[in-house]
Amino acid sequence: MDRLQHRLNTLIERFKRYRLIPVVILDRAEDAEPLGEALLQAGLPLIEITFRTDAAAEAIRRISQRLPEMTVGAGTVIRTEQAQAALDAGATFIVSPGFSAAVSDFCVRQELPYFPGVVTATEIQMALDRRWRVLKYFPAEASGGVRTLRAIAAPFPEVQFIATGGITGDNLTDYLNLDCLLACGGSWFVQGQLIADGHFSEITRRVKEALARVQGK
Repeated sequence: MDRLQHRLNTLIERFKRYRLIPVVILDRAEDAEPLGEALLQAGLPLIEITFRTDAAAEAIRRISQRLPEMTVGAGTVIRTEQAQAALDAGATFIVSPGFSAAVSDFCVRQELPYFPGVVTATEIQMALDRRWRVLKYFPAEASGGVRTLRAIAAPFPEVQFIATGGITGDNLTDYLNLDCLLACGGSWFVQGQLIADGHFSEITRRVKEALARVQGK
């Protein structure tokens, strides 16, 4: 088995175990470590830090170096320069809001797992042509939610999806009940204001609550 496939399989097993991926926007890199610790205390060693701020690469670096038990990915990666910065910082997977052939090719060369965003059958087929079988369904709720995802997944039984965008505690179970659904990405339990205000114990509480919903679905 090649190294990329091994890394993909390892990530898939981790996603399958927890079924929740915190999707985080960090304005300050110094918040990364306490946030990672809050997630670990809740029992969720996963995080996707989005490249929507200048703090993203440094935040990834701090968590990957200081909290090695965390699995750290980079989200909202739309250019190869961002993918390189994420890789240099220690990210172990890359997520895009859409499908990028350039980012895909970069990740293949670097043997780095890539989860491109899709919302149409054409985009799914483009990803399949590059041999990606786990895809980000984004923006999930705005694109029709559970009903649309169930329909679009039907012709592609080999594909698993990570639904992101509009996922909350209220609709989480509906998504997790889909056979095609590997995991959900979300931010309702790691809201930016909680991070900015330093309410990391509240984040731990909310993550535990979300994990309990997953386990009790």
